[in-house]
Amino acid sequence: QVQLVESGGGLVQPGGSLRLSCAAPGDIFARHRLGWYRQSPGQQREWVAEITDAGLTSYPSSVKGRFTISRDSGKNAVYLQMNSLTSEDTAVYYCNFLRGVARDPVFSWSPGTQVTVSS
Repeated sequence: QVQLVESGGGLVQPGGSLRLSCAAPGDIFARHRLGWYRQSPGQQREWVAEITDAGLTSYPSSVKGRFTISRDSGKNAVYLQMNSLTSEDTAVYYCNFLRGVARDPVFSWSPGTQVTVSS
């Protein structure tokens, strides 16, 4: 079973920024699309960012222009820079490899990292 490890969450004020990190296994890192997802209490998990093995990125409209995904192949890591955060960004954030048009997750979910936006 592949183990992904997210970190970098925390409490931030509205308008603030956070950078999340995710460590992934090196033997598969370079060949797959990677993504960030989030889940708020009572809500379904939603996709928020994707990066391909070629470095192409995609975002839903809810975060586009505020979130930036990047990957470092040397460190087998993927990052999510989040700016201009609002209370609606409060959620547990997860990373995963993804596949298909529906961006389905490839592996089981790890615990994620909590992001709380509050004054």
